[in-house]
Amino acid sequence: MAELVSQNGNKVEFKVSVPANEVSRAYQQVWTALSRDVRVPGFRPGKAPKSVLEKRVGTGYVENEVRDRLLEVHYPQAARELKLNLVDASIDPGALKEGQGFDFSVNGETYPKVSLGDWKATTLSAESPEITDEVLEQTLTDLRERNATFESVERPTEDSDMVTIQELAEEGEEPGGSYPVYLDVAEAHVKEALIGKNKGDEVEITVPAHQHGDHEHPAHTVKVRIEDVKHKQLQELDDAFAKSLNFDSLDRLRSDLKTELETRATREGDNARREEFVTALISGMQVEIPAVLLTNRREAMLEEIQADLSRQGVKWDEYETFMQEQGKLDEFMADLAKNAETRVRRDLALEQLAEELGVQLTDSQFNAGLSALAQQNNMTVQQLRTQLGPNGLNGYYANIVRDLALSQAVAQISTPADSAPQAETEDAQDTEVQDTEVQDTATPEAETQADEPQAEGVTEDSQTE
Repeated sequence: MAELVSQNGNKVEFKVSVPANEVSRAYQQVWTALSRDVRVPGFRPGKAPKSVLEKRVGTGYVENEVRDRLLEVHYPQAARELKLNLVDASIDPGALKEGQGFDFSVNGETYPKVSLGDWKATTLSAESPEITDEVLEQTLTDLRERNATFESVERPTEDSDMVTIQELAEEGEEPGGSYPVYLDVAEAHVKEALIGKNKGDEVEITVPAHQHGDHEHPAHTVKVRIEDVKHKQLQELDDAFAKSLNFDSLDRLRSDLKTELETRATREGDNARREEFVTALISGMQVEIPAVLLTNRREAMLEEIQADLSRQGVKWDEYETFMQEQGKLDEFMADLAKNAETRVRRDLALEQLAEELGVQLTDSQFNAGLSALAQQNNMTVQQLRTQLGPNGLNGYYANIVRDLALSQAVAQISTPADSAPQAETEDAQDTEVQDTEVQDTATPEAETQADEPQAEGVTEDSQTE
């Protein structure tokens, strides 16, 4: 049960009381998990006494696990019950004991008051791309290209060949790598140097001055040897080609491909209309954004960038130093702040839209969404709850509601020819809940992408294809 203690502007305090039976159930769940997962010498699995288990995991472990479980469930539930959309919050848990009720208090800051313009008068002009016969034929041509085979030939290179080259080293240097170059898509300076040459020829490729990411590369010459020349062979566009792609016939391939292209075009048009609507919605919005909201989003986006760099083996402090040396750190941080504000404005507009539309999401729908997300990520629901944490769960709930509101609003102002009307049944909402992308909503994905150091190569963008 949640009770609002005080609300002064955007500042809010509320208290939550968890019944004793739910506390006992949480204790039982933790003990059951420990009994299953913790192996104790001299006891069969699941048979070790609680006192022995507690010694194995350490004093206080069980209480901490129970407390976390209770907060993960009852904090976001209380926020929804009180209709509070919190920017940030601090949680002060009370005493916890098995068989007794558990209380905790929350001090937080809610989102600011938002005023939207007359969004129902918005006119959407974005349309789905037309799938013409020319588009279908080009797609079939692309399929033939992707399924082409290559056969070695003994002749000078031609502009559709694949050429394997070996970078040659200067005296005292390590030799470079060997890699294929597809001449039909190669850059002009590469194609000009290689066309007309033969296997075994040594060729100098002059790479013009260029910029790649944050790196300035002066003009330079790379010496290579042609190791192999292969001629591209395209399959005939016939039933045999269709069958190689697991279609019964060429007619069936054409039919299924056109259906798929039309489905993608419809989706592309729907997404374009959604973005067009959001742009109009934000432009008509009036709001004073608290600084803490912008700061939190900027920090979350920066953490995501740092994590992404770390996954690529790049340390943030080294990358930060590199940007500073290049004189681009201030520009990077300014872009980050700008993108953070854009994301915040979008969220605020959509949350106010959801309120005006009266979008509702039941606990059963929310739990079904969590279950689907957990399954998609090969996790249990409890593991997902733990990963998101109380604030993340609350944010994920808000993310689903925003998406539902956007879909409903666009459906209301779209013509039948533009978009099929959206059913407002619980089943339709359940589908959207389960289709929502998996993300840690406590740390939204940054739109600003960090450039990373790249190795130099023969072409301007370090790729030969």
